[in-house]
Amino acid sequence: MIDPIPLEDLALLDVLQQISQASEAMQVETEMMRRLEESALIEDHEDGVRLTHAGVAMCKSLQHRVAADKLANEIIDKRENTDDSTRPLPGERAPVEPPTIP
Repeated sequence: MIDPIPLEDLALLDVLQQISQASEAMQVETEMMRRLEESALIEDHEDGVRLTHAGVAMCKSLQHRVAADKLANEIIDKRENTDDSTRPLPGERAPVEPPTIP
């Protein structure tokens, strides 16, 4: 079983995505902005707040984690709910049949 991505990481991903898209509707607490700045994930810029290189890397990493977890869960569900005659999902190898010995 796959451990679910923590809610804190999902919340961080949401905030980082809002900052990267320069969302006007963004409502981020002052304390959260301070912590993101101290963590070098965001920086003040003449146009407002923007992600640092580390912030972009963190955002991409969390996006990949969410996508990987989703694919892994799809594969697990498929294995549990279907027979062996269906084709594999993307990223999954087809089962290899052992050679028959005459």
